[in-house]
Amino acid sequence: MPKHIVSISIGSSKRNARTELKLLGESFVLERIGTDGSWEKALELIRELDGKVDAFGLGGADLYVYAGGRRYTFREAARLARAARKTPLVDGSGLKHTLERQAVRLLGPQIGWKDQRVLVPSAVDRFGLAEALDEAGAQVLYGDLIFGLGLPIPIYRLSLLQKLAYLLLPLITQLPFQWLYPTGAKQEAQVLDWRQRYYAWADVVAGDWHFIRRYMPPRMEGKTVLTNTTTPEDLAFLRARGVARLITTTPRLEGRSFGTNVMEALIVALAGRHPLDEADYLAYIQRLGLKPEITELSSV
Repeated sequence: MPKHIVSISIGSSKRNARTELKLLGESFVLERIGTDGSWEKALELIRELDGKVDAFGLGGADLYVYAGGRRYTFREAARLARAARKTPLVDGSGLKHTLERQAVRLLGPQIGWKDQRVLVPSAVDRFGLAEALDEAGAQVLYGDLIFGLGLPIPIYRLSLLQKLAYLLLPLITQLPFQWLYPTGAKQEAQVLDWRQRYYAWADVVAGDWHFIRRYMPPRMEGKTVLTNTTTPEDLAFLRARGVARLITTTPRLEGRSFGTNVMEALIVALAGRHPLDEADYLAYIQRLGLKPEITELSSV
């Protein structure tokens, strides 16, 4: 019997997918089920499938965010995690921290990070990515106050972002998640406003796809997007805006790259135990050959 991985996503059901594959001699079924913004439906699905699948991924929402060495838990997502009594549930945060750091290092020769202007709309969701970009010498704009809270305050220093995170995350993680992040049908909507100027400043836009897509201006000629889960429709969206290059941190399977929550759940199922530490994730990243995938959109 193949190992069954199910990603329960608070996002749109239009992005649902099911893929069968073999990795390291084992068969897997990867499935994504969107609840169109319904936390109650997600809760029902987890309760229904608990103990019947090998691992859950939580998509469209974060269970944990990190700042420096501290971890913060979102109240609404913790309720879903408690419903998974038998099957491990992961949100991709453990894998993000290692995989995206490594992606920045591997991409150094192609991108040449030093002095590249990089916009990260939500850095606390991708703190490992943010740290790696800073270490690589990029000029990074951390857009958490701009895109997360709607405040026209750019942050250019990682140390300042970390201090603000220590101050604000204990409160923010108790708020309704939809106040902070597009869920359900909002993931399909675009917001074209004053925030577009930060895209114009950037050479590279990096981080969560839904944040990037939601605020992306109509013209993005010559720019690079570094993100995770993308579908063929997303690639068409990027081409229509003139994006030159798409880099995904997870491999493309049957036309789409699956989210880090799915890939982390796959690794947990492979390992047969949970939780895993950073060394475990690094070992499986190497064994699975997980590397960034580059698509030159202008030539496709």
